[in-house]
Amino acid sequence: MVGRRALGRPFGLLWGAYAVSAYGSGLGFGALPLLAVLVLHAGPAEVSALSAVGPAVGALIAVPLAPWVEFRRKRPVMIGADLVRFAAMASIPVAYAFGVLGFLQLLVVSAVIAAAKIAFGAASGAYLKALVRPEDLLVANTRFESTNWSSIAVGPPLGGAAIGLFGPVTTVVADALSYLLSALGITAIRGREEAPRTEARGPLGAGALLAGWRHILGHPVLRALYLNQLLVGGLIMATEPLLAVLLLRRLGFPPWQYGLAFAAPCLGGLIGSRLARRVVARYGRDRVFRTVGTLRAVWLIGLVFVRPGVIGLVTVMTVELAIIVNMSLYGPVLSTYRLEHTPKHLVARTLTAWSIGQQASIAVLTALAGLLADVTGPRTALAVAGVLILGTPLLLPGRDRAPLPAPAPDPSRTT
Repeated sequence: MVGRRALGRPFGLLWGAYAVSAYGSGLGFGALPLLAVLVLHAGPAEVSALSAVGPAVGALIAVPLAPWVEFRRKRPVMIGADLVRFAAMASIPVAYAFGVLGFLQLLVVSAVIAAAKIAFGAASGAYLKALVRPEDLLVANTRFESTNWSSIAVGPPLGGAAIGLFGPVTTVVADALSYLLSALGITAIRGREEAPRTEARGPLGAGALLAGWRHILGHPVLRALYLNQLLVGGLIMATEPLLAVLLLRRLGFPPWQYGLAFAAPCLGGLIGSRLARRVVARYGRDRVFRTVGTLRAVWLIGLVFVRPGVIGLVTVMTVELAIIVNMSLYGPVLSTYRLEHTPKHLVARTLTAWSIGQQASIAVLTALAGLLADVTGPRTALAVAGVLILGTPLLLPGRDRAPLPAPAPDPSRTT
């Protein structure tokens, strides 16, 4: 089977480093909002601000990083991003131990983590495209997708139990250490990485900052997928802090049940990601974008009906399971298409632009949802998000007739 073939030791090390980091982040899932609620006693507006302002500032920081990442070797960038995330996360338990942890520090850490994550994602995507054969990109992306969802399935319940047994910063420590181990894993990849080639010796032109967005918006299918993803991802993520407040404060769910409500459905991510190659082979990529892209959007409204006790827990898990199965099937197909349709000299900037747009969308929609929840309550804000997302399938592309673009001269360099 194509999914079983080996992709080489360097890919194995990259995948292993990603897995360590992903499982650490799974343990620390929602750690910052949890700290804000349980330690700093933050309300809905503050929790939403934490989930919105940090990623927004991180996205702004990442804008000038895009061309910097593009024209440097990608392994050192990934290692540096991991070390920055380790230092940022490690500052939280230190501050907590000395009794000086505050809301401002959580905001700063959130921004640094967001910027470093964007830089890491851009570098790793470009490195992956150079590391594996084009026909193996979907195989590689499904393995990353499967690892991501399995880490969320395992991590949050264990993290919730660890918080109950050892205190609220336990999972933050685990998350910090996972970034350090990831950096060590990437360092173990041997072989000299080819330096990116540039066509000029002068400094990067101003167009380098916008090259990724120009490529996305100039490609009709990528543009449609991008706009759809901004709204779908933003609206889904905007519900996370609302649910934290609703489940933990309004409905009295203990932390372990809160973690379980999000973790158990992530087993559906293993199903979706493993089906991706077969579904594409049988039905075609266009139908996956249209049909599965639509199915991602129809379930969110179900969160409005969450109630206390077992019924409420089952409701959250059912809604999340339906969303995640479709997201995990859709995700690797989207990632593969994006890499296939991006010239080599634009990969890092395109991925950065994509991530910045996604982070900005999450930030704006989360902030608006938080303000609405502060005025009307979290349940009303969940209802509004659930209704709005029902219109997002209208942005999905029709049948893709665009040929794979040939690498074009890099317009971001000055001569």
